[in-house]
Amino acid sequence: MNPDSSAPRVRIYQLLPRLFGNVNETRKPNGTLAENGTGKFADLNDAALVSLKAMGFTHLWLTGVLRQATSADYSAIGLPADDPDLLKGLAGSPYAIKDCFDVCPDYATQPAERLAEFKALLARIHAAGLRTIIDCVPNHVARSYRSTVQPDADFGAKDNRKKFFDPQNNFFYLQPDSPGGGAPLRLPTVRDGQLVSPTCKVLGKGDGRFDGELDHGKVTGNNVASWAPGPNDWYETIKLNYGFDFTTGAQEYPAADQAGKPVPDTWLKMDRVLVHWQALGVDGFRCDMAHMVPPEFWAWAIARARARKADVFFAAEAYDNDPAKVTKANVMTALLNAGFDAVYDDPSYKALKAIYDGNKWANDLDGLFGDDFLFHRSLRYAENHDEVRLAGAGQWGGVGAEVGRPVAAILYGLSRGPVLLYSGQEVGEPARGAEGFGGDDARTTIFDYWSMPELVKWVNGHRYDGARLSPEQKKLREFYARLLALVGEPAFRDGECFRLNYANNANEHFGRVGGETASGHWLYAYLRFDVKRGQRFLVLANLHRSEPLRDVQVRLPREAVAFLQMPAKPALKPVERLMDTKTEIALAGAEDGAMMVRVAELPPLTPFYIELKNTADRP
Repeated sequence: MNPDSSAPRVRIYQLLPRLFGNVNETRKPNGTLAENGTGKFADLNDAALVSLKAMGFTHLWLTGVLRQATSADYSAIGLPADDPDLLKGLAGSPYAIKDCFDVCPDYATQPAERLAEFKALLARIHAAGLRTIIDCVPNHVARSYRSTVQPDADFGAKDNRKKFFDPQNNFFYLQPDSPGGGAPLRLPTVRDGQLVSPTCKVLGKGDGRFDGELDHGKVTGNNVASWAPGPNDWYETIKLNYGFDFTTGAQEYPAADQAGKPVPDTWLKMDRVLVHWQALGVDGFRCDMAHMVPPEFWAWAIARARARKADVFFAAEAYDNDPAKVTKANVMTALLNAGFDAVYDDPSYKALKAIYDGNKWANDLDGLFGDDFLFHRSLRYAENHDEVRLAGAGQWGGVGAEVGRPVAAILYGLSRGPVLLYSGQEVGEPARGAEGFGGDDARTTIFDYWSMPELVKWVNGHRYDGARLSPEQKKLREFYARLLALVGEPAFRDGECFRLNYANNANEHFGRVGGETASGHWLYAYLRFDVKRGQRFLVLANLHRSEPLRDVQVRLPREAVAFLQMPAKPALKPVERLMDTKTEIALAGAEDGAMMVRVAELPPLTPFYIELKNTADRP
């Protein structure tokens, strides 16, 4: 990411149009489009965009806008409903893409004009001073994929189905001796003649077959090379082929040691996808499961995208611990080297969650951070559509939405990398109950027609004024607005980080509770400093659900004092800027050149962003 201080810190608001603007409060489990309704592009009106901009966001990630396989029947415009055996949920999975060049007709007031309405939305977003990110889903497409917008760019039209792997094929093809018993492809929607797919049960039909793969079969999106994928596989999708044979590791594409290899056809077609959306005005891409696609493709594709528009933003959903990654090396570093602005920070998210749902301590965070290259390019989040809600029943220790305050404050303030807030997080959306295919899993469904019971109170009939929110929800939303504003300031936007827990493990005044003999279970602390502007912050977060931490003393060792480049005659005044809690904070020196920050009380589930203001230089 460009560290130039003229560029604002990237702060992303993730929303699914299907959910975000939907004010239909029927919420019938497995309800149809007509019953439960859906949000529209038009619902992202000026009032919504002004409010999101004012909250501090720079980018909107419009999740799930690409046209996916669905039960909705738009035969009148040439888009019939999909085979129920290919569906997960009546709305369909946003990551089973039916046409990479199209948007979902559900979101248009006039479905035949959906691309024009999407382009109008992009114009509104830009007029509000925001930028747009959409999904790029390079690893797989829906089994029923067929582009009506650019049919000449369809995948698989010229493939040689007699080969499992060919670098110029778009797909991988099952062979007669592939596991699962041979043709036809058998989907896990029917067992012993009975419907087992939740979606097939709702629709009352399904036969475990797909007409498009009766005489041949394609490898499933999660690398399952079987004629009979299982119910937990991505059986509704098929894997795209980038010239990398995931079964042997063979690399048949241009690379440093084989520059003369031809560019695979899938590379060219996926580049056409990026060309299409950039031409419409999309500003960036969140790339789904990017670690399952060769980094060499990303280097090629991102370079071409930046030749078209230099500041196009790329973020990679990637997990280095996934066996499906295409390189044995650290795939996160490989993706950043390929040109990504940021990669997901899954380890920090999981470590914080395990403080509540496992046996982790706050100290364990420090062992996760490698070199600055990755540290400052990690996209950090406390929620997203794949993860449970902070307020989800039985999740995060059952603490509730308030746990988001210390968790988000820790994650958002750590580095210069982008931060993400998932719609509903700011009002404590709990995602309770079973919506349909999504089930009762503490996640807001991405598969069903639904609306969010708490967010809809803020949407308030598309006035986006929060008039129906409770006082507690209003305070939570105001907290996130203050946090987002602070992490855009120089110390967080441009500065460096110095972590302090290691220097306070033996410090008995560093947040010990319940007779603990070591420190750093519930308290996490670090410094942020921007040398150019001299802005200094101490970040403290009490992660404990009920215990206030009293007489907290945070030791800043000599190396931390040197990190802060203290003036010769410091006159530093500690000022807490994030919370409205009043408590005494004092700063004092120590004989060994260290310093000590004393905080009279840090309430439970409370973060402090303490600016160490140099009163000699600044008013």
